[in-house]
Amino acid sequence: MEQVPVRQVRAVYTPETITVYQAYPVPIALAAARAGRFVAPFKRDRMSWLRPSFRWMMYRCRWASADGQDRVLAVEMTREGFEWALGHSCLAQYDHTFHTDREHWTNALKDSPVRIQWEPERSLALTPLPYRALQVGLGVDVIDKFVQEWTVGITDVTHLARRIGEQVRRGDEHRAQAMLPDEMPYPLPAPIAAALRVST
Repeated sequence: MEQVPVRQVRAVYTPETITVYQAYPVPIALAAARAGRFVAPFKRDRMSWLRPSFRWMMYRCRWASADGQDRVLAVEMTREGFEWALGHSCLAQYDHTFHTDREHWTNALKDSPVRIQWEPERSLALTPLPYRALQVGLGVDVIDKFVQEWTVGITDVTHLARRIGEQVRRGDEHRAQAMLPDEMPYPLPAPIAAALRVST
């Protein structure tokens, strides 16, 4: 089996778009899926987290069963917007391997409208794996861009999430694996890959 680099962005993508996942309460998710974009009762006054990894989203929402996260959306957004967000991001927590000192990180945090986190990727059993998955938190200053400019389409994938989760609970990981979205290494521009310490 091919070894996965410690830090690597993996996603479903096309030449123009990338798919990220979010989980919401039913009213927000249904309205967004019907409209194909984020509309009320979605609010633009809080940070919005994007997760390219389907399995990490499943860990976070427990196969679409967690309270307030019982609907999962696949959000297709422009690669231009996704890469802009990464290019204007800062780690959500201090890491000495990214920043020379804590003051440098604090200043970068103040100036960055986007937060990123590298979290342990998850197996189908939702246990941590030895490599990381990227999370991208859009601050309120860029939510309008996400909603109005970057979002191309929204699909409710709750039923898929629950069907895969059911296969996992039955012990049929082979079938569950076959149902997962086909995520591939995402080709980040070199400056962004270097800033995010993406492994090669």
